[in-house]
Amino acid sequence: METTAIIGMGSNLGDRAGYIERSILLLRNTPGVSVNRVSKLHETKALGPIKQPKFINGVACIKTLMGPMELLEALLGIERQLGRVRKERWGPRTIDLDILFFGDWIIDHPRLRVPHPEIPYRPFVLEGLRELRAL
Repeated sequence: METTAIIGMGSNLGDRAGYIERSILLLRNTPGVSVNRVSKLHETKALGPIKQPKFINGVACIKTLMGPMELLEALLGIERQLGRVRKERWGPRTIDLDILFFGDWIIDHPRLRVPHPEIPYRPFVLEGLRELRAL
């Protein structure tokens, strides 16, 4: 069964917009995923306790035949392909891909919480959702 999911995207290292563009291309090339719409990109201050460069962020609306954990693994694979190294929580990154919504599912798993608990604190997500009319 096909499910609509909303993916948050962010980058604050290197060619920030390029990393997001490449992540969208890799998503488009992922079996069982079709990218329907992508919001405009917004520059935002980094959140959290670590001083770091500003982010470029956006939101994508996809349709997927995958389950939520399978989609999470696909997103983590894309992050690895694009050079993401997880050194510290809230640290700088080439790419960050988060499942914000997965249909109308509510998921509370040690590896995945949906709806994403940080949505209210990320104005770019709310703007992107409004732009995609997914709110």
